[in-house]
Amino acid sequence: MAKDPQVDLIFSHFYPRYAATGVDFNDLNRLIGRIDEWKDWCRLWSEEALRHERMGDDATAQGRRRTAAEAYLRAAIYYHYGKHLFGAHPEEFAAAQTSMLRCYAAGTRDLPCPVERIEIPYMGKKLYGNLRRPENVKRPPLAIILPGLDACKEELHEWTEPFLDRGLATLTLDGPGQGEAAADFPITTKWGPAIGAVLDVLAQRQDVDAERVGIVGQSLGAFYAPLSAAQEPRLKACVANCGPYSFGPVLPQMPDVSQDLFRIRAHLQTREQALAFAHELTMAKEAQNIACPLLIVFGAGDRIIPVSEGQLLADAVKGEVDLVVYEEGNHVCFNIPYKFRPLTADWMAEKLKALEA
Repeated sequence: MAKDPQVDLIFSHFYPRYAATGVDFNDLNRLIGRIDEWKDWCRLWSEEALRHERMGDDATAQGRRRTAAEAYLRAAIYYHYGKHLFGAHPEEFAAAQTSMLRCYAAGTRDLPCPVERIEIPYMGKKLYGNLRRPENVKRPPLAIILPGLDACKEELHEWTEPFLDRGLATLTLDGPGQGEAAADFPITTKWGPAIGAVLDVLAQRQDVDAERVGIVGQSLGAFYAPLSAAQEPRLKACVANCGPYSFGPVLPQMPDVSQDLFRIRAHLQTREQALAFAHELTMAKEAQNIACPLLIVFGAGDRIIPVSEGQLLADAVKGEVDLVVYEEGNHVCFNIPYKFRPLTADWMAEKLKALEA
């Protein structure tokens, strides 16, 4: 048990998430034993990340490119988790984010489906996404995949694999209030223009089919995904994995560091302002505008966003909707990735007719 109860709380919430997205089980248990106070969280995760980054450097020097890629990807996810809830410490956060981006770029360039970093002009600045294309498919349909409040596009790497295997391209995206976009664009209820800008960029490419694009989100990203579908009619399908129907009642139940991060990413000064704004994040007036098929996934054991939020969304949608609840699932169903990842990829591939690409 850590000296600081916040450390134990975060590990208890997110242990399955860390394991499901690339953190080695042994390293994770060692970090649980090492981190005693929250102030050391980012530093100790970053030390563990650096160890893997150096393994990548050594493998690179020996010409072992695949081994290097694996080490760099581990380092990237460790740096990410060092900073994912550390927004109140901007210098440490920024250093870890820079290291994460460096390692992710190094780890993905030699993969069978390499990552292409793309820029999306938006409101006089830029959004950034990581594009991957399946092998041997000339013009595949594409799934835009959105992270949650404290996640980022690089965390979604493991989730892209089943989509690629089913003939879909993927674009993991940092939208307003997320990842690399967080400093320039606050959290917003206007996701249609952001996704519209992404679709405009995709329409200029010949190596993806911009007429067959779906959107996928996890956690708060699973609010942004159906919100985008309601506001951008060019989207052809939508997956929402454990997202809120209305975020206002959810925010006060989240860990303090999560509430702080929401305030920071909304570019607000006080918790009171953040809570008032959180109540604006609701699908109450938007859900009826979703015209494309919608898949809602939830874990009945979700301790962060109640499963009832999924039912509210399903009831409010007028069109085609599938609601899948895993009784044993936790938040984002990270404790059963072997269930939610194939389901979401299969469903999206079927709706976008990926086998016909």
